[in-house]
Amino acid sequence: MAEAAVRYLRSGKALSVEALPRPELRCVREDERAPVDPAGFRRVLGEFATGVTVITAPGTPPAGFACQSFSALSLDPPLVAFMVGRTSTTWPRIAQAGVFCVNVLSAQQGELCRAFAVSGADKFAGVAHDPAPASGSPRLTGTLAWIDCTIHAVHTGGDHLIVVGRVDALGPGDGDGEPPLLFHKGRFLQG
Repeated sequence: MAEAAVRYLRSGKALSVEALPRPELRCVREDERAPVDPAGFRRVLGEFATGVTVITAPGTPPAGFACQSFSALSLDPPLVAFMVGRTSTTWPRIAQAGVFCVNVLSAQQGELCRAFAVSGADKFAGVAHDPAPASGSPRLTGTLAWIDCTIHAVHTGGDHLIVVGRVDALGPGDGDGEPPLLFHKGRFLQG
């Protein structure tokens, strides 16, 4: 079927499709806000279970935060994405480093996630880690997997930023065989 689609496109019979103009990036004005109650929005979207990660970056001290809005984006080139709040105090340190490591948490790492979810604390106190091979970002011990990245692009998305990372190295963690840590309806679940 894919071969037939390629033959059709090469035949010149396909309609020419022009790219849409790139939208102007700007902040949303107060009068443009959708009439959706934020509490209802959070409640409904809480029905979608997500995996939980910790995004880390090298530095003195290293930076890191708990992140449930992470996704694979592209196979060719290999890209991933995560979303971070514009008010995050950790994001500027990751942006300055230009690199990051995604640490995919196991079901046994709920407390570790909570430690990385607080603001202003020494998040790495007592946390075992080693440097990821490409970026030197902290690769946390006991995770299911790690993905070592360079920041490829940053896009605006309402009150968040969409960070796209080019994957430079990746591998299974030493928590392989454990179920994943999931977040659903405001609480952690085992996968």
